[in-house]
Amino acid sequence: MTDQAPFDEANSSSLDLSAPKRIKVQSRNEPFSKRASTRIWSEEPSSDNPYIAQAALCHGYDLFELMEKRSFVDVFYLLFRGELPSQAQAQLLQTLMVALINPGPRHPATRAAMNVGVGKTNPLHILPIASSVLGGEYLGGGEIENAMRFFRKYQHTDPAQLSELSARDEELLTPGFGRRHGGVDLLAKGIADRLVAMAGAGDALKWGNQFARLQELNGIGWFTTGIAAAVFADLGFQPKYGGALFQLLGAPGLIAHGMEVANKPITAMPYVSDDNYVLER
Repeated sequence: MTDQAPFDEANSSSLDLSAPKRIKVQSRNEPFSKRASTRIWSEEPSSDNPYIAQAALCHGYDLFELMEKRSFVDVFYLLFRGELPSQAQAQLLQTLMVALINPGPRHPATRAAMNVGVGKTNPLHILPIASSVLGGEYLGGGEIENAMRFFRKYQHTDPAQLSELSARDEELLTPGFGRRHGGVDLLAKGIADRLVAMAGAGDALKWGNQFARLQELNGIGWFTTGIAAAVFADLGFQPKYGGALFQLLGAPGLIAHGMEVANKPITAMPYVSDDNYVLER
């Protein structure tokens, strides 16, 4: 006979020896669509084969006509906004696209692209990996939605008042602005100055530039994420679009840097030296 622990009635309530209860599953009876639909794109099927498209419309505009008469930035705007941009809007967006085309080798996303590129990762995987880093909360797309909502809330207030408040309260969140390595990001400042002088610049960009100038005495200035957020807001994009658009505009630079080192030996990138390893027993 084996020894068994005595049954403790005081703790018996913690034991559920009853049969499992049957849960009646109820259908929500939600009517699902029989097929996917979109207002963005329409295709005209071939008369011989309905699975092959012979023409396409983007928000009602014929693709072939767009190819002949419109620029890439025009169709980019049309795709997301459902209408063609004015000349001023197109110039503003195109200038922002050039400014954001490459996050630069200092950016963590670019370093990620270079690391996986030199590591002989499949070239098709360079962009997804690096783009996920570009979507991060620091200097990435993850900050842009909050920044766009920040502009919506404050762009019609006095920037001097908010500047004084943020100087007194360092915990006050001002997404899109901050210190870069202890000071003002001069490259971002130069980009903003050029954009704000354009005809398409709107309230968010102008207000943000005033706010950034007031903050310079505290070593705080624009981040490129803030500039992108302001321009996206002025162009009418919804905040939820901002982060993904930021990733999209920075994609060419990530691919270029990753492919630049793809054929180089792994020693082309820095690595932690042996002196930085500590072996503990």
